[in-house]
Amino acid sequence: MASSSEVHSRGLTGNTLLLLVTAWVIGVDNFSFFGHVLKTYGTAPAMLPALLALALAFGALSVLLVGLVAFGRAIKPVLIVLLLLSALTAYFMDSYGVVINDEMLQNVAQTNPAEARDLLNFRLLAYFLGLGVVPAWLVARARLRWRGWRAEAWARLKLLSLALLAIVGPALLFGGFFASFVREHKPLRSYANPAFPLYSVVKYARGRLASPADQAIEPIGLDARRSAEDPHRELMILVVGETARADHFSLNGYARETNPLLKQEAGVISFTDFHACGTSTAVSVPCMFSAEGSNGKAEGKESLLDVLQRAGVHVLWLDNNSDSKGVALRVPYQDFKSPEVNTVCDVECRDEGMLVPLQDYIDSHPSGDIVIVLHQMGNHGPAYYKRYPAAFERFKPVCRNNDLSQCTPEEIINAYDNALLYTDHFLAKTIELLKRNSERFETALIYVSDHGESLGEGGTWLHGLPRAIAPKAQLHVPAIMWFGGHHHDIDLAALRQRRDQPYTHDNLFHTVLGFLEIETAIYRPELDILHGSRKPDWPQ
Repeated sequence: MASSSEVHSRGLTGNTLLLLVTAWVIGVDNFSFFGHVLKTYGTAPAMLPALLALALAFGALSVLLVGLVAFGRAIKPVLIVLLLLSALTAYFMDSYGVVINDEMLQNVAQTNPAEARDLLNFRLLAYFLGLGVVPAWLVARARLRWRGWRAEAWARLKLLSLALLAIVGPALLFGGFFASFVREHKPLRSYANPAFPLYSVVKYARGRLASPADQAIEPIGLDARRSAEDPHRELMILVVGETARADHFSLNGYARETNPLLKQEAGVISFTDFHACGTSTAVSVPCMFSAEGSNGKAEGKESLLDVLQRAGVHVLWLDNNSDSKGVALRVPYQDFKSPEVNTVCDVECRDEGMLVPLQDYIDSHPSGDIVIVLHQMGNHGPAYYKRYPAAFERFKPVCRNNDLSQCTPEEIINAYDNALLYTDHFLAKTIELLKRNSERFETALIYVSDHGESLGEGGTWLHGLPRAIAPKAQLHVPAIMWFGGHHHDIDLAALRQRRDQPYTHDNLFHTVLGFLEIETAIYRPELDILHGSRKPDWPQ
């Protein structure tokens, strides 16, 4: 056995390994961060000292954050996890232009295996192996020199103190530049790897701890009841779209014909200035069904569906996406992603399969209003080519690669628009179902996408950017209404005149209550899109 002095004299110190790993992460996992910084501030020679100071402070901050937990027996496990997660973060930021914030972590936590498979490709594997696994293996194999707890703690304290000075010093020397970076260009911080992802993990964990899964749900609309003056039954189908952007709907002026069937429906009204309250399903769907909308937190409170059910409405949620994100936990729910339930499946189960059992459901409820929610798979990316049957591949050639960087912009857009053609078909079939029931009900279709999608503009793909920095493509969503039969009291001409007014997901909650004539103190008529578009001579 080697002597104690020989063991202590061999290998790297913990601080050296920490500095090497941090330098690796800063140098190879931050092309997005430094690219955005250079794009913002330019590369003029006069800017070079300030930019170098920023790089130094950024590296020092990373050393400070990681150095607080990577110590003793924990140093190798912490650094290995850091390398692997930083490599994955770098891949998604470099490939799609996304950032890893707490909302994105929520999306990851709620992603199902099918969605995860769509993101797997050779580029992801190369990033993970080359930037993560290989250096992690070297860390695991590295021989560390241990100098005793007192010596190691003192050495770490000195390193962290130097790191703190390396942050404060440049900030004092280049105060104006750092003030600009912090105050005027806040989005740049979102690309700092691993600092911002680590911050996001803590923020997400705090949110989970503050909102335990078994917490009591706050009821809303306890006074909700159907208007006694409403003589008709209502049947509404509410379609929650997925990843559709308004500027690719031909109903809104898009040059390509992506809505050929809806265009033929005289009663269809497309609202051209409709915006989402979030850029991800996990945020937008709860917000859409929340009484507070984007001004409050939907979690921990009942949703629109609870209010409708309390008022005696028959509510059903059918899902061909991931899930309802908590909205439908207390109403009848059916997952349609498997062939055992969905009878319209090929390479994957199709949205129109949700329509198959609906007539039987409607007929099984001879009294009362009915609201059916259909949650689409829609245009979920990046595998847009999977989102439609072969018969809808009108625009060619299409991107058939999960790695969008391997496709041309034309191929990506072609695949995306083909998926929109299928949504047009799905909505047209939904309207046909409603028409068959318009003698018995006031019928209505409301379609609203949960969020939009970036298709490579400005080097950004997919969605999920923080709302404050998200491009319009991720927030400007299509919204469509259709009303059928002779029973409804909606003045379509008056409503059509308001199609270009600005609306958001916040309007959905109150518009549904208004159409169903549900009386409750939480109803706000100023947020009801239909308010002011009622026929004045409609008999009560």
